[in-house]
Amino acid sequence: MNNEKLNKTKIFGREELREAADSLKQGELVAFPTETVFGLGAIANNNQAVKQVFKTKGRPSDNPLIVHVHNINSVYDYVEEVNDVALKLMETFWPGPLTIIFPVKKGIFAESVTPNQKTVGIRMPNQLEALLLIEMVGFPLVGPSANLSGKPSPTSIEHVIHDFDGKIAGVVNNYSEFTQVGVESTVVWPTAERIEILRPGAITQSMLANATGIEVVEKSSEEQMKDTTIASPGVKYTHYSPSQPVKMIDPSHSLEDWKDFINETDLKIGILAQEHIISELQTNSIGFSYYSLGSDEELEQATQRLFAGLRFLESSDCDVIFAQAFEETDETHAYLNRLSKASSSMI
Repeated sequence: MNNEKLNKTKIFGREELREAADSLKQGELVAFPTETVFGLGAIANNNQAVKQVFKTKGRPSDNPLIVHVHNINSVYDYVEEVNDVALKLMETFWPGPLTIIFPVKKGIFAESVTPNQKTVGIRMPNQLEALLLIEMVGFPLVGPSANLSGKPSPTSIEHVIHDFDGKIAGVVNNYSEFTQVGVESTVVWPTAERIEILRPGAITQSMLANATGIEVVEKSSEEQMKDTTIASPGVKYTHYSPSQPVKMIDPSHSLEDWKDFINETDLKIGILAQEHIISELQTNSIGFSYYSLGSDEELEQATQRLFAGLRFLESSDCDVIFAQAFEETDETHAYLNRLSKASSSMI
């Protein structure tokens, strides 16, 4: 495989999915869209290809990969057991932004997919191109976020090209400005007695509890770090950070406080906030770079636009990014989780 020698990364249209699948079967890397973020795809039974994913991203080799399948029934070919709770979760939330930890069968996936682990995270994305691509390949794909490790995840094809043009064989076009959800999948570890959330996402604690009727708890990164192995990505290492420091602005602060924070510094400011905050600050002739998180009436827009906003402001002429925080709810939890990992402090 000669990904480092590629001249240009090809954008595969829908009519070229078979060509993208052939590239993957030959051990090349092809990024593909999902409803959460773009994934950096490699066929999951080719150890050299999977190792190239780690190398291309600059990803630590002990940061586990999630495997993507195109239907529920195929999971039984790859795991030792599907318990009743896991089956209920698949039937309720797949295709969708939910990754489930299973006991993995030995010798199925490349060794690098689950290094020294007895489990594997599997999900079925809710994105037509992704499902067709996996089916055409004929074997599951690994698909960590298609970005340089530690940087904001990619929610548009332009983000992927920015990080990997000339470094991977191609990227599949999703014909959309941004991915639908905007943050990575919820990762869960289900047992008969309870469900542990290892990484929060669009499938929330209350949704999981309502679907299964059993206890659902979220394990913090600190709790997971005490385990002998890390089952979920997004736990052990710095993630989602632009080059500039990110300061979260506590939701208790008024617009007057925002103005004071900006006026009290000589630094060039980037603002990541909802439209009403940006508009109000602009009417006061305060100079700053900005990226809108959308309407205050549609909180899901903030989550969808978070990574795009961090990437945009990273490329702007600002020294520090002020990012809007929200009150903690089920709806804002994934946004706050990712923003807190990207930020250096709360104001």
